[in-house]
Amino acid sequence: MTITFITGANKGLGRETARRLIEHGHTVLVGARDRERGEETAAALGARHVPIDVTDDASVAAAAANVAEREGRIDVLINNAGVHGPVGDPGDLTAADAFAVLDVNVIGVVRTTSAFLPLLRRSEHPVVINVSSGMGSLALTHDPDRPESHVVAPLYTSSKAALTMLTTQYAKGLDGIRVNAADPGYTATDLNGHSGPQTVTEGTHAIVALATEGPGAGTGRFVSRHGEIAWS
Repeated sequence: MTITFITGANKGLGRETARRLIEHGHTVLVGARDRERGEETAAALGARHVPIDVTDDASVAAAAANVAEREGRIDVLINNAGVHGPVGDPGDLTAADAFAVLDVNVIGVVRTTSAFLPLLRRSEHPVVINVSSGMGSLALTHDPDRPESHVVAPLYTSSKAALTMLTTQYAKGLDGIRVNAADPGYTATDLNGHSGPQTVTEGTHAIVALATEGPGAGTGRFVSRHGEIAWS
């Protein structure tokens, strides 16, 4: 049985990923900061809620200890938790704004991945999936035919660019662990006020594909629902 831990799994892409992976036969651990929402989601889907706040060292350590005691390992870690931050005029940004976004979208991934590495290393075929975005791609954000080029979201885009590079470094440096990034695409979620043209199911195609592919698949890739995309 594949054991999968998902951060930010109580709503949006995280919840839909959990639902779909359960259908694929995974044992899913719903990581969520909000205990009530996490428990409601877990009960509705047939999963187990594990409290986790990816911005808090003690919370992340407690979540890893919880899973170590109950399941003993994980096979797939999906770093899905994310925040958007301010949009528009970059001149209005503050250091506090920047820290709030980076603390979830980048530093939170480092916290969580480091804490769960011992559990991943107990798996025969460990996998890490970082939920990134085409909004962090230089190529896509400079292509006038792409929706990514028409949005000014300085901190979100910067954090996702950092996350894709972090993914390549993990892929190079973590022997025996397959590490890839997923671009959900412009999906209707709370993160964008449900303005995206994709359904939440369509937005999880790349994540689910990476979580269910065979052990011989590659590492260090950036994948959308339409296939692999360039890192630039």
